[in-house]
Amino acid sequence: MSIIEGGQRRIRPCLYGVVALGGNAAVLADTALDAANPTIVTAFAGQSDVPRNVTVKGNDANVTGNVVVEGVSAGGAVITETIALNAANVVTGNKAFRTVTRVTLPKYAVANTERIRVGLGAKLGLPVRLSRNTVLAAFLGGVREATAPTVAVSATQLEANTVTLNSALNGSAVIVDLYDTN
Repeated sequence: MSIIEGGQRRIRPCLYGVVALGGNAAVLADTALDAANPTIVTAFAGQSDVPRNVTVKGNDANVTGNVVVEGVSAGGAVITETIALNAANVVTGNKAFRTVTRVTLPKYAVANTERIRVGLGAKLGLPVRLSRNTVLAAFLGGVREATAPTVAVSATQLEANTVTLNSALNGSAVIVDLYDTN
């Protein structure tokens, strides 16, 4: 099938390569909180293999407050996300970070035993701003997902455009086909 003269292909394959599910300490291992001041971290255990969201997790029921994550989006913009801690539960962020450059942890709430870790989530950053969900299909390891992925869109913020496959990321290649409306 040929393209009409002056036209262009509108189906865009987003090739992520091999993507593993990130651990909940992939960016920052357990880090002790300070009693008097927020803890600022600028050296990390790892970075994302592709633009994706981050997760935060405390080590016990007393861990409260906000974690502020700063970094760079896939488009090179400086971005920030504030994620509210929920004790020892994993809390998922929504923005796709290409690189994390700084994490600010809250002061500890109760005892000097509280720690926080920052990991990588399953929301992969889309390379375009979308005003509506135009994702056509997702493939994991060359196999089309039977269930459509979950897609978040934003016409103004690239980092808010994400896709989450129905299957868990497992170190296989990921491809997402979408209709590019831009």
